[in-house]
Amino acid sequence: MAALAPVLALAAVSYPPSETVDHTDDYHGTKVADPYRWLEELDSPDTKAWVAAQNALTDSVVDAFPERAVIKQRLTELWNYPRTGLPFKEANWYFYTKNDGLQNQSPLYVTDGLRGAERLLLDPNTLSADGTVALALTSPSPDGKWLGYGLATGGSDWRELRLRDVATGQDAPDSIKWAKFTGMSWTHDGKGFFYSRYPAPADGNPKVFTKLENRQLYYHRVGTPQSEDRMVYAMPDQPAWFPGGAVSSDGRYLLISVSQPGKLGNSVYYLDLGDAQKPSFDGPVVKLIDQFVSGYNFLGNAGRTFYFSTDEGAPRNRIVALDLDHPAAPAVTVVPESADTMEGVRISAGKFVLTYMHDAVNRVVLCNLDGSAAGEIKLPGVGSVGAVSGKFKDPEIFISYSSYLAPGTTLRHDLASGMTEVFNETKMPLDLTQFEVKQVFYPSKDGTKIPMFLVYKKGLKLDGTAPTWLYGYGGFNITHKPAFAVPPLVWIERGGIYADACLRGGGEYGEDWHKAGTKERKQNVFDDYIAAADWLVVQHYTTHRKIVLDGRSNGGLLLGAVVNQRPDLAGAAVPAVGVMDMLRYHKFTVGAAWASDYGNSDTPEGFKYLAAYSPLHTVKAGARYPAVLVTTGDHDDRVFPAHSYKYVATMQQAVAADAGPVLIHIEANAGHGGSSGTSPVSKTIADWAYRMGFGAHFTGWGK
Repeated sequence: MAALAPVLALAAVSYPPSETVDHTDDYHGTKVADPYRWLEELDSPDTKAWVAAQNALTDSVVDAFPERAVIKQRLTELWNYPRTGLPFKEANWYFYTKNDGLQNQSPLYVTDGLRGAERLLLDPNTLSADGTVALALTSPSPDGKWLGYGLATGGSDWRELRLRDVATGQDAPDSIKWAKFTGMSWTHDGKGFFYSRYPAPADGNPKVFTKLENRQLYYHRVGTPQSEDRMVYAMPDQPAWFPGGAVSSDGRYLLISVSQPGKLGNSVYYLDLGDAQKPSFDGPVVKLIDQFVSGYNFLGNAGRTFYFSTDEGAPRNRIVALDLDHPAAPAVTVVPESADTMEGVRISAGKFVLTYMHDAVNRVVLCNLDGSAAGEIKLPGVGSVGAVSGKFKDPEIFISYSSYLAPGTTLRHDLASGMTEVFNETKMPLDLTQFEVKQVFYPSKDGTKIPMFLVYKKGLKLDGTAPTWLYGYGGFNITHKPAFAVPPLVWIERGGIYADACLRGGGEYGEDWHKAGTKERKQNVFDDYIAAADWLVVQHYTTHRKIVLDGRSNGGLLLGAVVNQRPDLAGAAVPAVGVMDMLRYHKFTVGAAWASDYGNSDTPEGFKYLAAYSPLHTVKAGARYPAVLVTTGDHDDRVFPAHSYKYVATMQQAVAADAGPVLIHIEANAGHGGSSGTSPVSKTIADWAYRMGFGAHFTGWGK
């Protein structure tokens, strides 16, 4: 990579005008102005003109940064390596995705038997010219005849559910619309599947940003039109609640999990289907677990004994058994809570396969169904388990493993023999031994010890000169573990540091850690992130002006709040698809469900703590903000794009003339990206080059 020219001072930016309107909302007696409310009308001519003007400005600025082109070229080079997804089995078919390097979407392959001849089954790259139609869901029927699959278009969370004959590769005419946040759970006769959907919008427009309600559980029978699908369960008296269904491992029961906005727990109901080969939907729905305080995740059943992982009375999770014949009896603990967080569990061949987490690093443990120890599966190193796949009765399981410096290994383990083999190991065109990973612990504002991973080139000098990319999220019980990604390698290859802080609100240390970053305690997350940046400076890794703050979605909210609270914390910030209007977030798309973490402004107490940190409402006029690049997608139907629009309009009016700039890039035909897993590789590379090039320019990266 060629050396970059020194960063030139950026001329004062002339922002496009953002008109204001006289709009005020009353929150429990407090008047709050919303002068950019008009930007919530995404399809209005005024909003479209504003988007076009903002994009033109941002492109004119960022296109002039030499770092962007250099980073894009290197990202493209390093992303160009073959990789294979985790296999999953049904009947005698083995399914897996494979990408030759730069394919926008990973095609799905199938083999007949473990070592059978490979056959391309579905290539989503043929479904659109630009790679924006993604294979977002796969679910084979129990007899292996059908592959149920879901397509996502333009980054949307909506799914079109389809069926493909595995043997012939031909599609059935079946097409299911208006499905979102759903699986396809087959009855064991192979004749149909359960799925969750919302009522079709009145105008039939899939670009829906209004509040979604009245989620319903349906059954689709193969070979019939969607209009004949049977509604199996709905909650018309609770339109905001969130039911979803899955068939038990023996095909006898339909498990229905129900959650509601503002609650961290879930209830579990069931419908006895009777004969798994001739299921009946006419029985009553029985409320097995009827509460919204603790989380219950169904693992499987042995007859009428149901197994769940739960955080009830066990913040780091335990496994319990419930007897359907004695539903009033207390749950029996099978695997008790331990000092490490139980992150994931599946049942295969009469054993629990448990993924534990110790200081954000994984290990895999085996237990019998009576809870007795049955060994451990050794992982290749200090890293993370992405997923475990296997069948309920089959001793064969597959485990995906990676770390910051290990691009991916698939292990195949035989639970009967105890043998483990490397089934697939990913290689890439870069010597990863030149880098190292260090885990550190630093104190937050209240003294809580926070873990953070640092990745950098060996021989790093602690002289405060290293540009540092600081990533944070801190929410929704999501854990940040040492997993592989290409972009950090580009950053550290030229002498930078990649720092990944494991903030409260995540799941690293169980439900207590999660709750410590929710609702009125959300400030803990911001304090943890601020403390990470300050610690890096105190320890002479970097300086504040050389730090880039990065976060997506809830992490975008994190950046918005932190930049307002500490404008001096970093040289640049790149919040992506952030939740910026905390007083109105719950009024759009599926935002109401996030009240379990955030609360909402409908209550006086919720309004009080949300208004205290809401990025849109805590912007300071005249502040010397760092360079800020906000990014979003015009099809983001998870986090309403107007969050970013209104925040940027407010920031551009407030930022000091000699600070910033504050810019926004709105990607066309793009959705939530990142966690949605549907972004084409070309768009992902372009997005990273845009954001990383911006951060690099303002922090002296590559100099």
